[in-house]
Amino acid sequence: MSNSAGTPAGPGPTARWRPVRLLTLAVFALAGLIFVTSFNTARGTNLRTDTSLLRLSDLIQERSHKNAGLDESTAALRSQVDALAARDDGSTRAEDERLRALETTAGTTEVSGSGLTVTLNDAPPDAQAAPGYPEPQANDLVIHQQDLQAVVNALWQGGAEGIRVMDQRLISTSAVRCVGNTLILQGRVYSPPYKITAVGDRSRLSRALADSPAIQNYRLYVKAYGLGWKVDEHRRITLPGYSGTVELHHAKPVS
Repeated sequence: MSNSAGTPAGPGPTARWRPVRLLTLAVFALAGLIFVTSFNTARGTNLRTDTSLLRLSDLIQERSHKNAGLDESTAALRSQVDALAARDDGSTRAEDERLRALETTAGTTEVSGSGLTVTLNDAPPDAQAAPGYPEPQANDLVIHQQDLQAVVNALWQGGAEGIRVMDQRLISTSAVRCVGNTLILQGRVYSPPYKITAVGDRSRLSRALADSPAIQNYRLYVKAYGLGWKVDEHRRITLPGYSGTVELHHAKPVS
């Protein structure tokens, strides 16, 4: 078909691709690649379906059980190593006594004596405010990280020779941390009620708990909303030594 006079001929079959068309083609190619990758990753399942993935809480519990088993294996191996070292080290009696003192300070050996146990617990699900107090918010009814830390710090302040939180002995690198309504301690997960046991002079320990401003504040919530607070005294109790890893990942000298 001919064109009218003076009109330039239209593009033929060999005309070059315009940049916009090339960009469009690239976008479609990338979209296809993403689709294929997503399909292979999900193995043909819906990525948003809860049943196709482990819930985070299940994963945490699984890792916690695994860490507990590894702790037991570590403790058994450490006991064997210590037995071999004691047999073959060739140290003097004075050196052995100094080593035992360091182990006691580090918390890697058991400690026995009088002591007490503090139990903290969430408020009941149907908790109501006591007369004269405002209605509680959700955060008023659960144990928080600072509550556990307040008890641990007060017991150390009261001269505790050793402290155990739940079933684990605390050492200098232990960190008492909470995520949501669960305690994560040295790779293991715990739910309330939380038990904190200390070996030491019971009078000093009790006085340190009573004098702590943070614990005084916590006990206001005990009175207002029914948070759990219980102290049990022991004439004699034994705390096992810490059996986990003692590797330092970061240290800074105190000036």
